[in-house]
Amino acid sequence: MPLKKGSSQSIVSSNIKTLVDDWKKDGAIGTSHPSTKKKAVKQAVAIAMSKAGKSRSSTT
Repeated sequence: MPLKKGSSQSIVSSNIKTLVDDWKKDGAIGTSHPSTKKKAVKQAVAIAMSKAGKSRSSTT
C-alpha cells in the first residue's frame, strides 16, 4: 500500500503502521529484510519520517 503524504503526527503514525504491517505479511520493508520486529519498527520510523520531511530527533 502506498504511503500517505503529509507531515502531521497522525499521517506519520499511519505510515509506520502500514510499513510494520507489510513487514509482518511479507518479511520485508521495501527492499530491506529486518530480522526482528524491533529492527522493522526502527526502519519503518526512518522511512515514515523521511517521507514526511522530518528529522527523528527534534533538537532544533
